[in-house]
Amino acid sequence: MRKIAFGYSTRCNIRCSHCVAAGETPYSSKMELTQAKDIIQEMGIAEVKGISFTAGEPFIYFEDLLELIDLCSEKNIYTRVVTNSSWAKTLEKAIEKMHLLKQCGLCQLRLSYSRWHQQHVPKQQVLYAAKACQEAGIDSFISFVTDFSELDDPFEQYLRDNNLKFFPEPVIYAGRAEDFSQQPLFTDYQDNCCQMNPYLAPDLTMYACCDAGSHFSTTNFFKLGSLNDWSVDQLLTKSETNMLYNCIRTMGITPIASYAGMKSKDIVTFRKCSLCKKLFNDPETLRALQKAAAGDLLQWHR
Repeated sequence: MRKIAFGYSTRCNIRCSHCVAAGETPYSSKMELTQAKDIIQEMGIAEVKGISFTAGEPFIYFEDLLELIDLCSEKNIYTRVVTNSSWAKTLEKAIEKMHLLKQCGLCQLRLSYSRWHQQHVPKQQVLYAAKACQEAGIDSFISFVTDFSELDDPFEQYLRDNNLKFFPEPVIYAGRAEDFSQQPLFTDYQDNCCQMNPYLAPDLTMYACCDAGSHFSTTNFFKLGSLNDWSVDQLLTKSETNMLYNCIRTMGITPIASYAGMKSKDIVTFRKCSLCKKLFNDPETLRALQKAAAGDLLQWHR
C-alpha cells in the first residue's frame, strides 16, 4: 500500500533539541494550500492510501489542515496527524479541535512525547489531547521518543499512570540530535528491515525515507526528485523499483552491513538509522552496494 509523510510546512512553535526534522539554522517553508490540494488530488490518482501530516507542527495551520484532511477523506485516503500537543491548553479546547477533525474525517492522531518535547509543552496537554481523541472517537497513540536512559523513567511512568497507549521510539541521531552523545548499544543480531515510507517536503522534494533521509548530505541516497519535474506516481515508482531500497525493505540493513564487510561485533553496536547512514552516506560503499543489489547482495540472506 502506498503511504507518504506529507510535510505541508516545516514551521514549528517549539524548538526541541532532539528534532530530526530540523537543523540548527532557523528556517521554515510552507506549501500553498491550493498547491497541497492539487498534490493530494494527484496522490489519490496514484493510489496513495495513507497520508501522515508531519514535518513542522501541523496545528499551526489548523484551518488549512481541516481542508486537507477533508479532501483526503473524499479520496478515501487514510489520514494521520503528528503533533506536539501544544494546542491542547485545556481539555475543552482539545475536545473542540478533535470534533472538528473528526467531522473532516481524521483517522488517527500521533502525539509526540519525550523529555525534550516536554521542556516546551506540559505533560498534562498530551493527556488532554489523548482524552479529547477518545471523546471524539479518533484513534490515537503516543510516540514516546527516548534514548532509553534513566532520565526517561518518570516520563514513561506518567504515561502508565494515566493508562495512555504509547510506543517507545528511539531517538534518531540526525538533525539537531546529530551531535548528541550516544550511549553504547548492544543488540541481538536483527535484520533491521525498514518500511521506508516516502516523505514529501514543502519545497516539493520527495525522499524515499521519512526518517532522516533528507540528511544524507554526501550522497543524497534517498532523494527521489521534485514534483516540479516528476509526477507523484513516477517518484513513488522510482522508490518501489530501486533495487537497493528493496533490499533495505526485505533483507534489512544488518545483512547489508555484513555483506559490505562490517564485523558482526561492530554491527550490533549501531542503531538502525545510524547504521543506514554509515552505509549509504559513504560514496564508495554506496557505489559498491548499488552494483551488488542486483546480484550477490540478494544471496546474503537466510
